Amino acid sequence: MSTIIKLSWRLSIVCLTAPFLTLGFPAATYGQEKGATSDSSPRTGPNANDTATGAAFSDPVIRAMREELERSKSQVKMENVSAPYYIEYRLSDMEEFTAEAAFGALRQDQRMHIRSVRVVVRVGDYKQDSYFDRGVGVVDFAPLDDDSIALRRQLWAATDRAYKAATEALANKKALLSHYSAEQPFDDFAKAPALQSIGPLVTLKFSPEIWKKALVQSTELFRSDPKIQSLSAFARFRSANEYFVNTEGTITRQGYAVYSVQLSGETQADDGMQLARSPFYMAATAAELPDPAKLQSDTAKMIETLKKLREAPMVEEDYRGPVLFSNDAASDVFFGMVGNNVLGIRPKPGESARTTGEFSSNYKSRVLPDFLSVTDDPTMKSFQGTSLIGSYQIDDEGVRAELVSVIKDGVLVDYLLGRMPIRDFPDSNGHGRAAPGQPPTPSIGNLIVQPKNPLSNDALRKKLVEMCKQENKPYGYYVETLSGYDPRLLYRVYVNDGHQELVRGAVFNELDTRTLRNDLVAAGDDPLVSNREGQIPSSVIAPSILFDELEVKRTDKKNAKLPEYPPPSLASAP
Repeated sequence: MSTIIKLSWRLSIVCLTAPFLTLGFPAATYGQEKGATSDSSPRTGPNANDTATGAAFSDPVIRAMREELERSKSQVKMENVSAPYYIEYRLSDMEEFTAEAAFGALRQDQRMHIRSVRVVVRVGDYKQDSYFDRGVGVVDFAPLDDDSIALRRQLWAATDRAYKAATEALANKKALLSHYSAEQPFDDFAKAPALQSIGPLVTLKFSPEIWKKALVQSTELFRSDPKIQSLSAFARFRSANEYFVNTEGTITRQGYAVYSVQLSGETQADDGMQLARSPFYMAATAAELPDPAKLQSDTAKMIETLKKLREAPMVEEDYRGPVLFSNDAASDVFFGMVGNNVLGIRPKPGESARTTGEFSSNYKSRVLPDFLSVTDDPTMKSFQGTSLIGSYQIDDEGVRAELVSVIKDGVLVDYLLGRMPIRDFPDSNGHGRAAPGQPPTPSIGNLIVQPKNPLSNDALRKKLVEMCKQENKPYGYYVETLSGYDPRLLYRVYVNDGHQELVRGAVFNELDTRTLRNDLVAAGDDPLVSNREGQIPSSVIAPSILFDELEVKRTDKKNAKLPEYPPPSLASAP
């Protein structure tokens, strides 16, 4: 089925509580990944603002947004209600191609073009305003054509609704805060200097027919293994151009593209255990993805790995001891346990914590071993020849991105911040990011784990074996890939000769931030770029890591039943 979808009907949302504009966008699965940023970048230099201003006036979308913003500044005012002190318009223009094949046949082929506009009106002042409850913004689909009148009327209607919602939200907020005796020690909204930057528009560049054929040919390989129960390949290519204007004088336009391909295979062992693999590739251009021959080769490798998993022994014992994580597996650990906890997200009113997350009370305390530091640098475009999709120059609140050292020698020294201050952190550091149509929130860009005195792969494996010998263990464990925080590809590394044995059915017990802080003893010199799209593109750069003690045990998940009857015969296929 081939469809081309253009969405321009109206949908308004006043209070956003769930992901918006994600229809048809499957969540990414992270495996061994490579990626890159788009070539979009803001103008810089002594005349950057003059250049940007000229470009802004020539862009029909920005011109319409600016004109309606100026009209709103002068006319939005209800009787006996304060006028807005701040208004912003953000328009997201996104194009997407998705295709999927399974068992050698195409089952999805879709093109989509969609625009959304988000309007925020703030009543009150920077110290205390209406950004609360229903006052966090209004979202509408926007016209696909550069029709100034249509866009301005859309903005006008959304601004009117956003202003009315803001006045109600401010009253509700004041009523709620009156129940707490302590005064909020920070402003509701951080001030930011006016910024003007107009980057090039980004478009998708690829050959649909080549990619559809590559997906079909790769999934035809299910014929090589009759026990494969599912084999699919999915491609998702999208570009996004973001337009932003506010009453502080900020005007920005920036874009990015992300091209991703995912393979997915499933099988069952004789005991019914379900086994899966899903290698994933991500880049800023289609040319950076595996070519059709490489995609087929990797599919064949995945099928062979599934066969080995079916035949692998179960983990029967409870093991507590040294475990080595590959750089791929380590990137999942640092993304979830560090990346999600260094975000300066303000807790609910009345809560005393500085932020949400597990590091909310760890400011200036140790959260990692003293040989590890972590920075987030959205301004980096590539690392050791691999591009970073988490790269951006200006965040989605109109603030220039900054390099932030969040953990230094194991100690938490900073948070990633947007324009919603938290205790002891009054200003944004350019990390307020948003998916199309969503409110911005602190998010990582390029999270980089930096070890002191890193070890080579050989040295890490030698250290793993030595630690096992000291504990009289016949083997240790090596994790190649994770699914969540549990191993998907797990190997025993035997002390006597160093050979590896693939095992299945294991889970980790107590792999958490405490373990990461206290039981991590060494890191490698093999940093890997792991690009992650999700709602907001980001990148993690992490090396292999070694724990001196981690519990590995058999999963208590019940095995599924095997199919009641065999699949259709391949011989009957035309």
